[in-house]
Amino acid sequence: MAVKASKKQETETLNFSADVSRLLDIVAHALYTNHDVFLRELISNAADACDRLRYDAIQNPELAKDNTNFRIHVFKDTDTRTLTVIDNGIGMDHDELVDNLGTIAKSGTAALMEQMKEAKDPLKLIGQFGVGFYASYMVADKVTVVSRKAGGKQAWAWESDGRSGFTIRAASKDEAKTLDGERGTAITLHIKDEGSEFLIDEKIKQTIQIYSDNISVKIFLNKPEETNKGESQPINTASAIWIRPKSEVTDEQYTEFYKHITHGLDEPMMTSHWRAEGKIEFNALLFIPTLRPWDLYDPSRKNAVQLYVRRVFISDELEGLVYPWLRFMRGVIDSEDLPLNISRESLQYNPIVSKIRSSVTKRVLGDLDKLSRSDAPGFTAFWGQFGAALKEGLYDAPEHREAIFKVCRFYSTYENGEKFTSLEDYVSRMKENQKEIYYVTGENLESLKNSPQIEGFKARGLEVLFFTDTIDDFWLQQALDYQGKAFKSVTKGDIDLDDAGNSSDKKEGKPDSPAPDSDCAKLIESLKTTLAEEVQDVRVSKRLTDSPVCLVAPEGGVDMHMEQVLKIHQKYQGDTKPVLEINAEHALIKKLSTLSDSKDGIEDAAYLLLDQARIIQGQPLSDPSAFARRMTSFMERGLEN
Repeated sequence: MAVKASKKQETETLNFSADVSRLLDIVAHALYTNHDVFLRELISNAADACDRLRYDAIQNPELAKDNTNFRIHVFKDTDTRTLTVIDNGIGMDHDELVDNLGTIAKSGTAALMEQMKEAKDPLKLIGQFGVGFYASYMVADKVTVVSRKAGGKQAWAWESDGRSGFTIRAASKDEAKTLDGERGTAITLHIKDEGSEFLIDEKIKQTIQIYSDNISVKIFLNKPEETNKGESQPINTASAIWIRPKSEVTDEQYTEFYKHITHGLDEPMMTSHWRAEGKIEFNALLFIPTLRPWDLYDPSRKNAVQLYVRRVFISDELEGLVYPWLRFMRGVIDSEDLPLNISRESLQYNPIVSKIRSSVTKRVLGDLDKLSRSDAPGFTAFWGQFGAALKEGLYDAPEHREAIFKVCRFYSTYENGEKFTSLEDYVSRMKENQKEIYYVTGENLESLKNSPQIEGFKARGLEVLFFTDTIDDFWLQQALDYQGKAFKSVTKGDIDLDDAGNSSDKKEGKPDSPAPDSDCAKLIESLKTTLAEEVQDVRVSKRLTDSPVCLVAPEGGVDMHMEQVLKIHQKYQGDTKPVLEINAEHALIKKLSTLSDSKDGIEDAAYLLLDQARIIQGQPLSDPSAFARRMTSFMERGLEN
């Protein structure tokens, strides 16, 4: 960051970080968007500043001694064409102004910028990323920020036109007087022509009541000195929406509060609002978003549910308040039992927090189960956005596994994989003698639908689940069964499909898997000899009906897709030899069986069969050149004949 200092004015001129510059450029070109969002963002930030000081003042009352009534003031000046938002919250010092308003200190910024470039309404993502302050430049051509940190002596002035960097200097006495007391922040926007409507009191009031009515800090439509004289009343209800009875809260109020805490423009997909009473007491208002957070799978992403204790804000990133696999949830939990003077560091180890987490999890999973039964399309949308994250709970939360299984959805061979199915419905369709739940794992649904390993299952009417998320390979190592039915991979071990099908299958003329004839037995021995270094075994398949070959993992080995995942994500060094299965009824295998005495022909054929099975499995060929040479040779022989 370049810095120029003028000793006379003691002003620093700094450049925005590259990320902020790109962000401001996007804002400047956001022509077709809702300009009201900027005021909601500024008020939301002001309310957060008040909440943070309210918490810090518990340990250090001196910080708020000049005024313990937290409040926000919004007023316009038509002569100077300015709109000012003032709070008496925590405030910022010099370094915090530079860091908070000049840079974006978050990982994944580049990915966000790409999403914003492609988004129809980029402001939806700006708020989600927590940098809604920059939305001010939709209506302002210059923004001035005056701030004094609570407990600090010096006030600072930050100023920028949103294009050529920013300046920061010690605030003058007159500038410091704009603050509401001895602390807080005053943000003054110099309104552009296209933002003139925000110089009208009725427009300002209407916007605040629509977007910020339910925040817990009082908002006044005048200067602080007028409030001090008792000449005004707050224009918002300033009550904690989460402690109000559900019957008194409208859907519109829930939506606006959701937008307030998420800084987004989407609406919640699901809202859960309740009061827990008994051994522990708390109020909870939780939302599941419609849009997936851009950083849902970023390892550094933390829980964003806000914790309050008796209406006092404590933290919005407390580890242990909700499970990591529910990290997409937003909202508020307000405890009646936790002590106010407890440190944030010790909170995560407090047994009350663990009990709250367990209670919240049961409630949310129960509400999701109800949603799945009452609004199937809505639940399908939820699962598409957040299902992979939720399934992480199958791995690390065994106490909630049964409830998670209730809401899990998977594609399967039923209805050709076009619709999601539940495990409950899968079990209800199991064959009379079927004792296991069959599944296949992979990264691509269409590829799994065409897997040769599922041919025999489909032919016998045995349903196979398609597991397409990376987490599936891991939770299957912990959750071994569902309702006493073991999960069984169709790409591992020697499965006897004849026993799994109904006894009626045989009455319908479905044949058992035939035993290999002598020619086929010779071919198997030749293949075993030729491929001894590549495969663990060669055998006649009970899985195949249409394809000539496939690969499966040995019974005691690592499933093939799991091994690929481990190699990519955990640098797994193991190399399990697969089993090559052949379809004794396939025309190609029958033809090769008659050539098993021809050593040269069988050797090339053996490697071609193995490479074909690898390609179908999505595995790389160990020697592509050799594969091409063998394929060319076989094609030449075929043309000669």
